[in-house]
Amino acid sequence: MTLVVPARAKLNLDLAVLSRGGDGFHEIRTHIQAVELHDLLELTPADRTTMTSTGHHVPDSKDNSILKAHAAMQKEASRELPTSFHLDKRIPPGSGMGGASSDAAAAMRGLKALHNLKETDLGKIAATIGADVPFFLTGGAAIAEGRGERLIPVAVEHEWFAVAWPGIELSTAAVYRAWDEVNGEGANQLLRAACHIDPRLQDFAVRLDEDWQMTGSGSAFFLRCPDEQSARKATAGLDCWTAVTHSVEPWA
Repeated sequence: MTLVVPARAKLNLDLAVLSRGGDGFHEIRTHIQAVELHDLLELTPADRTTMTSTGHHVPDSKDNSILKAHAAMQKEASRELPTSFHLDKRIPPGSGMGGASSDAAAAMRGLKALHNLKETDLGKIAATIGADVPFFLTGGAAIAEGRGERLIPVAVEHEWFAVAWPGIELSTAAVYRAWDEVNGEGANQLLRAACHIDPRLQDFAVRLDEDWQMTGSGSAFFLRCPDEQSARKATAGLDCWTAVTHSVEPWA
């Protein structure tokens, strides 16, 4: 039996950095919306665990979020969960759309079903893997606070989005360190820090209409659109990776 689990992307419709704690982590408040754009994860029972991928590059080291999720699930289950993973990577890495976190959540949901782990509390495990992972267990829309792990579900606004990615991969940790130097303002208070890390992003932002907004810690931008046709028109003339997608309701 093979399970196929979509790992959907997210957009940060706004993002405020409230403070930096003594532990070095930042307190934020952000409105997150899951969208239809997704990676596709296949899980198959196997004699040993393997990982393959197509599409955008995926690390096969200890930094791979799927393998991290797999290790955490094995620890919780107190037994081996040998699984063959194949990921069709469609969400650009380092883009601020939560691809790695969504992949981890998809792996957890798939492993629970594939290996009949009925009593496993995925929420408890998700928080140990990454701040965005708990959101991707349910999707929809939420206000995220703290490091992003405290979630308040909110109603989904049905919208279309044009998305543009300049091919620049940004480290979330590096962007937050830069925020400590330059601070920020506007709808996404990490934009200045992201541009400080890589000035090419500032050039990219200037080429876009002022209504485009960066998501997360970058480097993708999105434009809220009234319909699919408007979103496709917005991406038509851009010389970069683009996507047209829409908001989605919770899946769990």
